[in-house]
Amino acid sequence: MINSTQDPYFILSAYYDTGAFKYLCFLIIMFLYIFIVAANVFLMVVICVNRSLHEPMYMFLCSLFVNGLYGSTTLFPFLLVQILSDVHLVSAPLCFLQIFCVYSYGAVEYLNLAIMSYDRYLAICSPLQYNKYMSYNKVAALIAVIWLPPILLNSINQHLIVPLKLCGNIINKVYCDNHSVVKLACYDTTVNNIFSLSISALSVFAPFILILHTYMKILRVCFSGSKQTRQKALSTCTPHLASLLNFSFGVCFEILQSRFDMSSVPNSLRIFLSLYFLTCPPLFNPLMYGLNLAKVRVACKNLLSQVSY
Repeated sequence: MINSTQDPYFILSAYYDTGAFKYLCFLIIMFLYIFIVAANVFLMVVICVNRSLHEPMYMFLCSLFVNGLYGSTTLFPFLLVQILSDVHLVSAPLCFLQIFCVYSYGAVEYLNLAIMSYDRYLAICSPLQYNKYMSYNKVAALIAVIWLPPILLNSINQHLIVPLKLCGNIINKVYCDNHSVVKLACYDTTVNNIFSLSISALSVFAPFILILHTYMKILRVCFSGSKQTRQKALSTCTPHLASLLNFSFGVCFEILQSRFDMSSVPNSLRIFLSLYFLTCPPLFNPLMYGLNLAKVRVACKNLLSQVSY
C-alpha cells in the first residue's frame, strides 16, 4: 500500500518507447509550446498597449489568452521532461499540482467562453445599454468570477485527494488526472467521486446553459434585425463559436476517457485526444481571434510595423 503523503511518486504508464523518434517528438512539442507562448503573449501585449482595444470584449479575450498560457504551461514542460526520460515517474506533490492546474484551466476556459457569449449578447441585443451593463467595475467583477470559483472549488478537491491512502501508483495516462488517482485508493471514495462529478457538471453545464441562452437570443435578433446586425454578429461570434466547439470536443473526450473503458481505442489516438483540450485551444485561439477580428488584426499589423522600424 502506498500512502501518497509518505511515498510520493506515481508511474505514468501510457508512455511507450519510440526509440530515436523521441527526439523528433521533443522538438515538435518544444516548437509548438514556443509558438503558443509567443502567439498568446503577443496578442496580450497588443490588447494592453492599444487603447482602442481597452473594451470589455478584448479584456475577456486577454483573460482567455492568459488561461491558454496557464493550461499549456501546465502540460508542455512536463511532457518535454517525460519524453526524454527512460523512467516516467512523477512526484506526488507535482502530480497533485498538475491535477489542480489542469482542472482549474478547464473550468476557467468554459467560464471565460460563457462570459464572452454574454458580452456578445449585450453588444448585439442591447447596444444602447451596453456601456451601462459593461462598466469597468462590472468587467473586473466578471473576470474575478471567471477565475476565483474554479480556483476555490479545485482547492477543496485537492484537500480531498491528497490525504488518500493508495494501493497502487500506476496512472495509465501521460499526465496526472483526478480520477486516475482516486481509482488507486484503498477504500471507498464515494465522497471524492460525487464532489469531482459535481465540479465537472458545474464547470460544464452551468456555462453551457448560459451560452445556449445567449446564442438563442442572438439568433432571434439576427433573424429579425438588419443586415448590419447580422454581419456584426457573424464577425464577432464566429471565432467564439469556433473556440467553444474546439474546446468542447477535447473536454468531452477527456470526460468519457476518465469515466469509461476506452481500451478499444488505439493508445496513440487516446494520448492525442487526451492532450487535445490542453494543446489545441491555446494554439488555435490566438489564430482565430487574431485573424478574424478586424480591430485585433489591424492592431497587430500596426505593432509589427512599429517594431520593424
